[in-house]
Amino acid sequence: MIEPKKESKLNKITLAYKIFGGTFLFAILFIAAVNYNFLWLFGGMPSLQELENPKSQEASLLISEDGEEIGKYFRENRNPVEFEELSPILINTLMATEDARFISHSGIDVRSMARVLFSFGTSGGGSTISQQLAKNLFHTRSLEYGEDDPIYMGLLMKVGGLKTAIAKIKEWILAIKLERRYTKQEILAMYLNEVSFGNNAYGIQVACRTYFQKNVQTVTYPEAATLIGLLQNPSLYDPRIRPERTLARRNTVLGQLAKYEYLTEEDAEKMKADPLNLKYKVENQNTGAAPYLRESIRKEILGIIQEINKDRPEDQQLNLYTSGLRIHTTIDSRMQKYAQDAVQEHMKAQQITFNQHWAGRNPWVNEKMQEIKGFISSAMKRTQRYRDLMEAYNNDEMRVWEELNRPIKMTVFSYHGDIDTTLSPLDSMRYYKRILNVGMMSMDPTNGHVKAWIGGINYKYFKYDHIAQSKRQPGSTFKPFVYGAAIENEIATPCDKYVDEPVTFGTEDGLTNDTWTPQNSDGKYSYESLTLRRAMGRSINTISAKLMKSLGASKIADFAHKAGINSSLYEGPSLCLGTSEVSVFEQVSAYSTFANGGEKIDPIIILKITDKNGVVLREFSPTAKAVMKPETAYLMTFMLQGAVREPGGTAEGLNRSFIAAGNEIGAKTGTTSNFSDGWFMGVTQKLVTGVWVGGDDRSIHFRNIQLGQGAKMAMPAFTKFMEKVYSDRSLALDGYQKMPFIKPENLAFDFSCVGGIGGDSTLNSSTATALPE
Repeated sequence: MIEPKKESKLNKITLAYKIFGGTFLFAILFIAAVNYNFLWLFGGMPSLQELENPKSQEASLLISEDGEEIGKYFRENRNPVEFEELSPILINTLMATEDARFISHSGIDVRSMARVLFSFGTSGGGSTISQQLAKNLFHTRSLEYGEDDPIYMGLLMKVGGLKTAIAKIKEWILAIKLERRYTKQEILAMYLNEVSFGNNAYGIQVACRTYFQKNVQTVTYPEAATLIGLLQNPSLYDPRIRPERTLARRNTVLGQLAKYEYLTEEDAEKMKADPLNLKYKVENQNTGAAPYLRESIRKEILGIIQEINKDRPEDQQLNLYTSGLRIHTTIDSRMQKYAQDAVQEHMKAQQITFNQHWAGRNPWVNEKMQEIKGFISSAMKRTQRYRDLMEAYNNDEMRVWEELNRPIKMTVFSYHGDIDTTLSPLDSMRYYKRILNVGMMSMDPTNGHVKAWIGGINYKYFKYDHIAQSKRQPGSTFKPFVYGAAIENEIATPCDKYVDEPVTFGTEDGLTNDTWTPQNSDGKYSYESLTLRRAMGRSINTISAKLMKSLGASKIADFAHKAGINSSLYEGPSLCLGTSEVSVFEQVSAYSTFANGGEKIDPIIILKITDKNGVVLREFSPTAKAVMKPETAYLMTFMLQGAVREPGGTAEGLNRSFIAAGNEIGAKTGTTSNFSDGWFMGVTQKLVTGVWVGGDDRSIHFRNIQLGQGAKMAMPAFTKFMEKVYSDRSLALDGYQKMPFIKPENLAFDFSCVGGIGGDSTLNSSTATALPE
């Protein structure tokens, strides 16, 4: 017989075993029920296909023709990298901080779980990297989990306490499945590519750029410790607003690195004494090497994707902002940078000149150079802000103007960087209306590839694109189409001479109630007999008018349209002086026809679109069409060189620059009558570049031609750009170097009429100059 005490003790042991066994069995059954979604109570689990192809939002990239990233489209800014690209420093830091036994476990770290269990959760979460990856990939704890795919959401997951337990079990199961399907290296890379580091920086590559302006291969241990430390709570440890907490967290991570012997204690202590050394620059839609281009072609890309999606099943639909597409462009990252640098350097100096020119006065003036009264209030009435306030205040104008005169804190643009200040909306408008803007585009005329695109001085503050959206009067930069039409229609040659004298248009020329006698820019007539090339080089208005009278406006308009001008043109006498508005894009396209032997080649920006794995979805190639005689095209390149080589040429200053030595450059300046638009068109055999400079409002401009002409407002930007291009040996190897224009084999023309000072600069192929030492 068993003694009562022993029997009682045995019963307790038996009960303990039963409780343990029952609990264990319940846990097994509960886990199985979660895994198999018993009675649809727990919600489904990701399928095998989803495990093998987990979805995450990935930014689509704009790639330059030379292979550099120049822009992004994204909701979550993520740019994944392969494990081989990751620095060992990042891997060591991640494992030391988040999962020291990552290499040895199979998705679940039993020791860590036991530690958490027996410490009642006070010693950490116990989640492995694999579990955290499962949580991030499949959103097991967020509201998004189940909402994107309702099959994941079971009835019991709507119960507060059970939802967390079920989610945790799903993470265990998914972690084990991930470990079976992926290598440890793949899991580490997937995790670092997936997690958020705050400030819209998703994935380690974007985080390295956002916080330190580095790539994943060059970060140091202190930098890696800062980044990995953010993962615990990106908001709590945001280095922008809580640098002290960030520093403390970084030092904790450095301590972990020393604990697991990735660093010595001595090195870790030295690193703890270092400051954060942040180089914070958040990537957003305002940043990137080509923000104006990115926005300009966005709608085109969306249309292409829509066409692609018509042939794809529902679960394989592409999205510009989340599918990680690669849009390969014709832009050259080197030329884009050189154009941006040239524009910034020139426009900064131009703005200083403009401010000094208008010191003590407002620059918004009428045709008599008198200030336009009420200009700012009228401009404000055209804004969305004014319309919104009128609606909010029930059309009470007095209250609206009180609001618009109330100072508020704001950040404004300057060439020295953003300025935090306090201004009223009206004062802000006064500030911005004084700022000149720019548009610059460069294209290879031989293949239509757009190489550089600068739509304005700063995309963050000036969204309007002066390449694609803006149309302005081109002034004398339209004249080559007048001269070209004359040569094409065989009524003139570059060596024919015309007298600079008054030309009057009347009713026989389409005018109805008046006559018009155009003047030269200086208001005088020289009565000099000039060759056609010299006349165009000096931009003599009267000789353009004579050609207009001989040809008629319709032939000139037709020639310009064939060359590449798409805008409607006023077919009247003033067309010869460039009064019809056109865009920089059209001008570059049309001038390229001259350099391309008379073949109009449509500008092309997108070369191909691939998915994130490199599979080509669409490819594009330029279209070309012969629109003028090759002889006419070549003679026009000869004519355009007159502005540089002829005495008194409007671009004669280029002749003294490095870019003209041993080179053939055609040029044309343009200035509108009130100096509101300064243009420059530069033509070489391999690059055609257009530059426009002016105020966003036509009423804002210089007061005289000395400052307001295209040679001063626009030409220096071209010169600086080409100097940088010709100084780059890598671009020379790609063919962008000094060379002559290609001459048609059957051209029979006597160029001897051009001689003496500013004589014929025509080179043959044997005299092309390579890049200097």
